Amino acid sequence: MKQKPFWHILEGLTPYQTAIDIMQKHHAEITAGTAPETVFLLTHPPLYSAGTSAKEDDLLPLQTAASIQIIRNTGRGGQWTYHGPGQRIIWPVLNLNTRKQDLRAYIFYLEAWVMHTLKNAFGVETQRREGKPGLWVSRKDLGKPEQLDKIAAIGVRISRWVTMHGIAVNIDPDLSHYDGIIACGVTDGGITSLAELGHLVSEAEFDMALQDTFHDFFGPDTEMGPSISAD
Repeated sequence: MKQKPFWHILEGLTPYQTAIDIMQKHHAEITAGTAPETVFLLTHPPLYSAGTSAKEDDLLPLQTAASIQIIRNTGRGGQWTYHGPGQRIIWPVLNLNTRKQDLRAYIFYLEAWVMHTLKNAFGVETQRREGKPGLWVSRKDLGKPEQLDKIAAIGVRISRWVTMHGIAVNIDPDLSHYDGIIACGVTDGGITSLAELGHLVSEAEFDMALQDTFHDFFGPDTEMGPSISAD
């Protein structure tokens, strides 16, 4: 059976370019067959990043955005999003050549993995929205079940069928920083976090929960699992 992925936890706040350099180097090594699949877990200092579909008008000229770094040309899919302390970024660098060469299936399983983790580890029910990537929470806690707030944003890139970038989950970020963008181009939904929903979760707890459930969605017995070798 193919080797299990390596978990690389980047401690503290990792500057965006530093993280990109690490991810791209590892991507090249996996493509060359010289490194194992790896899931990077990290946190950036405050920044706004633009995906390939980002519109310049969705970056708002607010005072709150004045000290927040702006990153364009990330190469990932999606629109504008915010990254910062209190948010956990999950970048799986997986070889779909030995799994399934299907972008939509990969995104589906990536979302399903985080949905399952949030529900089973922390009791938070999330859902998908047609045409609006990411994971959303019905605000039943506010007595507004029709209101859907985003708790996780997704933006991936695949090159030579090896994945990059991934999904970012709000544990306890400063939600006011989202005021500087129209996040993901969505105007009919807000932003929330585990903390705002009443769940106090540490990064270590969240990381452990992700590792515990990864196998259920990307293990050898799943549709997105690695191929099984003769030896």
